[in-house]
Amino acid sequence: MDTNAKIYVAGHRGLVGQALIRQLDAQGYENIVTRTRKDVDLTNQSEVRDFFAAEKPDYVFDAAAVVGGIQANDQYPADFIAGNLMIQTNLIDTAYQSGVQKLLFLGSTCIMPRDAPQPMKEDYMLTGPLEETNQWYAVAKIAGIKMCQAYRRQYGFDAISVQPTNLFGIGDNFDYETSHMPAALMRKMHDAKISGSDEVIIWGTGTPRREIMYVDDMANACIYLMQNYSGEDFVNIGVGDDISIKDFAEMIAEVVGFEGKFTYDTSKPDGTPRKLVDVSRLTELGWSSQINLREGVERTYAWFLENEDGLRTLNAESFSR
Repeated sequence: MDTNAKIYVAGHRGLVGQALIRQLDAQGYENIVTRTRKDVDLTNQSEVRDFFAAEKPDYVFDAAAVVGGIQANDQYPADFIAGNLMIQTNLIDTAYQSGVQKLLFLGSTCIMPRDAPQPMKEDYMLTGPLEETNQWYAVAKIAGIKMCQAYRRQYGFDAISVQPTNLFGIGDNFDYETSHMPAALMRKMHDAKISGSDEVIIWGTGTPRREIMYVDDMANACIYLMQNYSGEDFVNIGVGDDISIKDFAEMIAEVVGFEGKFTYDTSKPDGTPRKLVDVSRLTELGWSSQINLREGVERTYAWFLENEDGLRTLNAESFSR
């Protein structure tokens, strides 16, 4: 991937999209194209085609998606399945039709069976039932991976897919209703500290284990794979280690300075018991994680403090189409 190539980052306002732009810029890529949802509605096929015809990007990072945590998945199942299917179908097909050299599609560990063996190898996909709390999002992401594989087989289109683990970091969504677990915990503990509360309520039992990755680390892996990998099989992106939600909460509390207690609301779902990806394929391709979890938490909280006032106004824009 030449540094002079025109690169379109779809979903540039989302967590992953922002990180991709930071990392591309750091590596000397200057011709980066972005559009807001107001400029191009990615669920509208004609708008997407007009955009590609006008800009003619050489490479596409598809980081555009309707995203959110357990609560958002439960409340907006139609948005999660229909929105994601429309976005990815329009981007993948139009990229091929427009002569894009290469496309990278971002999947999710949600695509894995709820009770998949740990760590999860890439070939475990579609070997068992999905986790019900995020099945709508998972089905759409599975379709996206299969679409990339189909276009590679039938048309020779160089579309690759990656499956990142749980992500957090600079630019995250800290909205209580729609955020993922890492950002939600950080926001709760910060607000409790500021208000003087001695208690933070955490959904579930705190026992599920999650592999959690700083988003700039993951973005670096995506760029590496765009530069060095071309194959039908999707590639797991992770750190190769996991942590219980309870222990992760304690780490965040230390960084934030919250000294109160945790109360676990066991009436709320835990979600998948464990999520840890097998990163052996990624390691064999020559990449491994560079930023540890504690450092990522510290960077994220520092950014949160600098941007706190603006983050409190987030609402529907948390859905990063």
